[in-house]
Order: sequence, then structure tokens, then C-alpha cells
Amino acid sequence: MKADPAVQRRLLDLAEIDAELTRLAHRRRNLPEHAELTGAEAAVRTAKDKLVEVETAAGDLDRDIRRIERDVDGVRARTERDNQMLTGAGIGAKQATDLQHELETLARRQSVLEDEQLEIMEQREAIGADVDHSRAALAAAEQKLSEITTRRDSALSDIDAAETGRRRARDEALPGFPADLLAAYDKRREQRGVGAALLLQRRCQACRLELDRTAIAELRAAPDDEVVHCEECGVILVRTKESGL
Repeated sequence: MKADPAVQRRLLDLAEIDAELTRLAHRRRNLPEHAELTGAEAAVRTAKDKLVEVETAAGDLDRDIRRIERDVDGVRARTERDNQMLTGAGIGAKQATDLQHELETLARRQSVLEDEQLEIMEQREAIGADVDHSRAALAAAEQKLSEITTRRDSALSDIDAAETGRRRARDEALPGFPADLLAAYDKRREQRGVGAALLLQRRCQACRLELDRTAIAELRAAPDDEVVHCEECGVILVRTKESGL
């Protein structure tokens, strides 16, 4: 394949643009914010699960408190009724004894319920603190997630802008390249990640290997307009006065 040496040298500009696009793509894939977001999202999920757990426990205790309050109200109502009957007229001795016995039982039952109510209310107070703490922890986790997302989006926006600029530069660089040379360059780039590289002091700048004497002799003998390749990595080698031939 033949190509004007000046056109071949322009491949280095194209290769630099493509290298920058590759670096930008690598940066996009490996933004530190990606890993940070994974951790932040996990923290939010954990905080949400914890909040659901303590809110559920608080709800269970609230139901227990309401149940005990209903039971206490029932005992008090029964006690009031028995007291009214006990102080009323026309009550017999046996009925009075039964009522007194029931009042004593009701008093014990009320005491037990009130003790249980006090214990549950203490538990509810402690759970309430846990709920407040969990809500604060969730808010903090969500805030951190939001901040990381903002940083990630800003970084991606910068990459998008840089990629747009580099693609525009690539489009502007393409005219003037022979189709066969460009096809050969693109093929090497797809295979190796690099399509063309400078031969500098007998060393390929793509694979960084120094060519042996036989390869150097062949390159020295090749016409200036001959498109040559690195025997090690296969990229198109661009020869200049600095190639050491």
C-alpha cells in the first residue's frame, strides 16, 4: 500500500485523537463516583430497612399500648359499676361479698395492666429514639447519595463535552485520507487499540519495543511512500527523521 509520507504523518494526529477518545471512554467506565454510588445506594437501602424495622416495632408497641388502655378502661368501668352496686340499696350480704371479691380481683388486674402499660411505654420511648435516629441516618445517606450523583453527573457531562470535541476533531481530520489507508488504520485500531504509531529511535511507540536489525533494514529499504507496519504489534509505523533509520 502506498500513501504520501505527509498523509502518513497525519495518521499520528488521528491516532492521538483516537487515543484521547479511548482515555475518555476508560475514564467514563472507571469514574470513582461509580463505586461510591454503589456504596451509597447500599447505605440508603440499609438505612431504609432499619427505619422500616424500628417503625414496625414502634407500631407494634403502639397497638399494645392502645390494647392495654382499652383493657384498663374496661376494668375501671367494671370497677365503677360494682362500686355503684355495692353502695346501692337492696343489696344482699352474699352479693355484697361477691362484689367485694370482684372489686379486689379488678384492682389486682388493673395494677397488672398499669405495670405492663408503663413497661411498654418505656419501650416505646426507647424505640422512638431509634426511629428518630434511623430517620436522621436515612436522610444523611440520601443526602450523600445525592451529592455523589451530582458529582458523577458533572463528571459525565465533562466527559461528554470532551468526547464531542474530539469526535468533531476526528471528523475534521478524516478528509484527505485515502480509503484504503484509513481502512487499514481502522482495522489495526480495532485489533490492537492503536492504529498508527511513530517509529522513534527504532522503537515503536505503540508497543514500546525496539525493532531488530532485520526489521530496521527492511524499513530503511522501503520507499518513503510505502505503508509499513510494526513487526511486533502490527500497527502502521510512521517514519520521520527521528526514526533512527
